[in-house]
Parts: sequence; structure tokens; C-alpha cells
Amino acid sequence: IKEAKGADVRAIVVGNKVVAAYKRQGKEGEFRSNLHAGGHGLPIKLKASEKNAAILAAKALGLKVAGVDLLQSERGPLILEVNSSPGLEGVERTTGIDVAGAIIQYMEENYQLSQVKTKDKIGA
Repeated sequence: IKEAKGADVRAIVVGNKVVAAYKRQGKEGEFRSNLHAGGHGLPIKLKASEKNAAILAAKALGLKVAGVDLLQSERGPLILEVNSSPGLEGVERTTGIDVAGAIIQYMEENYQLSQVKTKDKIGA
């Protein structure tokens, strides 16, 4: 996609929200924009449509935690890939956001909720 200019966006979805996102720019002559392929990242504020697309992509696959790669295009966000086990080092280093902490918090809150619901069902 020409308007992407060799870049893509990685959005980290936890539960029903995007907790961090960054733009990945590939190095000259490289079609991949992954950081481990020599690309570099910049923090980015996503548009509502981009956040929504990332959340819907994760939900479509039944994922509570996902790394969603998308292209910014004239037609709107285009999903490239959904990762069920996204690497956190690049996004945390680039954005300064504690993504691992957000995942742990989400799990703790939802584990507690499931325990309350189970307790109510068995009458304990």
C-alpha cells in the first residue's frame, strides 16, 4: 500500500482496549518494518477507527491479549496480522508504557470476577 510508506502500526490490545501503540518504520530497502529486522519505532496516538479495528480483530479471534499489526491507508485501517503472543520489549521500550503490568492487572481483575461468579453459582 503506497500511502503506508513502508510503515505499519502495532497496537497492543488488552481486554477491550488498546493499551499501547507505536508506528514501525522499515529500514531502507526492507519491506518488513519489524524492529528486529532493522526498523525503528515511534509512539503514536491512534485514531478511534484504528483502535476499534484492533479491538475487533482481537475479539474476532477470541483473544484477550493481542498484538494487532495494521496499515494506515486512505481507506482506513487495514489489518495485517493478529499476534496471540506479542513481544513486549519493543512496545514498552518505544512507548514507555508498562504493557506487562496492564496485562497482569487485567488478569487479576478478571480472575477475581470469575471467582465471584463461580461462588455465586455454587451458593458458597
